[in-house]
Formats: sequence, C-alpha cells, structure tokens
Amino acid sequence: MQMEWRDTGILLSSRPHGEAAAIIEMFTPEYGRHAGVVRGGTGRKLSPHLQPGAQLDVTWRARLEDHLGSFTIEPLRARAALVMTDRFALSGMTAVLATLAFALPEREPHPTLYVRSERLLDLLGQNEIWPLAFLQWELSLLETLGFALDLSACAVTGATEGLVYISPKSGRAVSAEGAGDWASRLLPLPPVMRGCGDASDAEIAIALETTGHFLQHHVAAQLQGRPLPKARQQFLDRLTRRAGQR
Repeated sequence: MQMEWRDTGILLSSRPHGEAAAIIEMFTPEYGRHAGVVRGGTGRKLSPHLQPGAQLDVTWRARLEDHLGSFTIEPLRARAALVMTDRFALSGMTAVLATLAFALPEREPHPTLYVRSERLLDLLGQNEIWPLAFLQWELSLLETLGFALDLSACAVTGATEGLVYISPKSGRAVSAEGAGDWASRLLPLPPVMRGCGDASDAEIAIALETTGHFLQHHVAAQLQGRPLPKARQQFLDRLTRRAGQR
C-alpha cells in the first residue's frame, strides 16, 4: 500500500541529490516540516521553481510512512525574485526559512504557525514594518514550541506596570521593583514586546536578542544544543546596522 498526501506549502530548502534529483524540505499546514526527493529537481525545468521561499503545491508519495519518499511539485508563487535586489528583505526571508528548518520538529503539523509564516513572507519588501512583523512571528514561534513568554504581570509583585525585565528561566516579566538586586541577571523587556513603544529598529533588535535567548536556551537545548542558524544572526546584525544609520 502506497502512502500519499497533497498540500500547499513553503519551500524551506533544496539541495542536490544524486545526478539530477534534489531533496527539498517543505513546511505545510497539515504535514509540518517534511522532506522528500524531487526527481529532476536540479534540471532546467524544475530547478528555477525550487528556490527557497517558493510557494508550491506538492504531492508526497512513499511505500511506507517513515520513508523519505518523493515529491511532485506545481509552482504557485516565487518569492526569491522579489528579494534578490533587496538585501534587507533577502536577509529577512533567509532568517525565517532557516529558523523554521532549525526549530520545527519533523512531520509535526502547526497550521496556525504556518498561516503566520506565510503572512510574514508575503510582507517581504515592506521594510519599514517587516522587523516588527518578524518579532511578532518569533514570539508566536516560541509559543507554538511550548515556550510562550508571559509578559502580562510581574512574576514577583504581580504588578502590571513598570515591566522592564524578563526572567531568563521562566520567561515571565519582572518589574524594576521586583527585580531588586537580581536586575543584572535578567533579560531586557523592551516595550515593543508588549505591543507598546515606537517599534524602532533599535528596540526591535534588543527584543530579538531576548527572544534569541529563549530559542537558544530552551528550543536548541532540546536539539542537542545546536547553535541558532547563522542566517538569523545575520538578519539581526543587518537590523542593528540599519538602526545605527538612523
């Protein structure tokens, strides 16, 4: 009995396999992060459609469910062409794809995160609003993976005002009063993480340093301590440089 399913998704990565095939990794709403072989994937006909970020209609087939299996593809929308002349957008797209490939468990569906990821990628090129959208997406990624940050009230005093720190262990907000002598050991909580403030590049960069801590020390800790993808740090570095130019 042959296993088969069909879905629409985002191409996370593609690499050559053998003489003419490619192994691609997709993120789809119903089947999560899922790999498979595309026959002729490095040939003239298909390789232009197997660019990271592409929206594809895919059908996966395998003899057994735990096999790598093979994909047939139908291109729906390319994104690479939209960002090739925009280094900031290209860096952002690469960061999203690499972070998804890094953090998502294989073959585990996350339909809500998928919708948010697709919406984020559809904002590529709108560079003034994209960093904030990326931060909000990364917060939702942490929540999806079971590491939701609780920024509603101080973990020590219960206050809902004056929240300026986050506990690096619990992910809960802490006020200046509640931090006391422990302030130097806590992570910054810029207002933008709570939907306040001016959402400047500088503030978003600080927020991404904080979310990066949880990705590294909570998510990556379950993945044998693998470092976060370089593409994410490269986007953060580019955002920080842009903030310094304003």
